[in-house]
Amino acid sequence: MLMPKRVKYRKQFRGRMRGMAKGGTTLLIGEYGLQALEPGWVTSRQIEAIRRSIVRQMRRRGKYWVRIFPDKPVTAKPAETRMGKGKGSVDHWVAVVKPGRVIFEIADVPAEIALQALRSAGYKLPIKTQVISREEAL
Repeated sequence: MLMPKRVKYRKQFRGRMRGMAKGGTTLLIGEYGLQALEPGWVTSRQIEAIRRSIVRQMRRRGKYWVRIFPDKPVTAKPAETRMGKGKGSVDHWVAVVKPGRVIFEIADVPAEIALQALRSAGYKLPIKTQVISREEAL
């Protein structure tokens, strides 16, 4: 599972996800990519599920790049605990994804395999996504 090695502060506020992504909106290395269409949190487990799905679809051909990293801690209190007594302990890590952000990139595979792999990966996310290609960007 992806998580930071160390962080300056253990716990964070939830924050807001207004507006579009500031960076990471274009393909950098790959030929095809999975782009977010709405804001949301993507957990480290979801990122790993997407990665496994893509690797399985490509059958170890080609290359892939994960363009997001879960660096935001999410806390949770134990079940059946009374209110108060402070904030809960860190439960899992999430990546904050805004609309326009490229989540995954793929290269060195045929177009139909890349489209199928990215489309099936999009089903594992809690947000709407679209598959983009370098040809469309030109």
